[in-house]
Amino acid sequence: MDIELARFNMIEQQIRPWDVLDADVLALLAAVKREDFLPADLRSMAFVDTEVPLATTTGPAQAMLAPRVEARLLQELKVGRHERVLEIGAGSGFMAALLGHKAQQVISYEIDADLARFAEANLRRAGLHNVSVRHGDGSLGCKDEAPFDVIVLSGSVPEVPKALLDQLKPGGRLVAIVGQQPIMRAVLYTKAAAGSVGSVDLFDTVAPRLSGFDEPSRFNF
Repeated sequence: MDIELARFNMIEQQIRPWDVLDADVLALLAAVKREDFLPADLRSMAFVDTEVPLATTTGPAQAMLAPRVEARLLQELKVGRHERVLEIGAGSGFMAALLGHKAQQVISYEIDADLARFAEANLRRAGLHNVSVRHGDGSLGCKDEAPFDVIVLSGSVPEVPKALLDQLKPGGRLVAIVGQQPIMRAVLYTKAAAGSVGSVDLFDTVAPRLSGFDEPSRFNF
């Protein structure tokens, strides 16, 4: 397998056609080795246009988001070098790595112990010392270190908890994939200076559920 050709094709055939045109984002995707954030037996799937399963012995199987979804979310957030970022759902650590290259600091929560260790090892090996992985339930954020400029939910949720929106700075952004299968949308939330929160639907997609977020009640009659 020609790794660099596969990376080039991923960018040119999957990511760029999905309206990811920011030159800095495209350069970052070319530079950060996505395959290094997967187990050795799954590295051939690093550039495939699909989620990649992440096996674990300490919880239900999780997945790495598809490359085009990660790229589009990163582009929409417009993270600056002075900004602090909170990510919920570290997974393999790849999205945290992308964010770490753009932000001042990234805190990434992972509820699964195996994946938290895996992500931490991947990030250390990649030399990203401004990114920390914390094993725990991040569904209520990180109140002790809030507010944040950016919050990223690296998976889908039925709705975004108010507790997370409350941890945004004025001007802060939160991105999440919201809804129920088969209808989910990536949504960008922005907090105004006065504290109100507006939202914009970005694109339709489907993504694996993040653990720890409450599902809506379902009544049977």
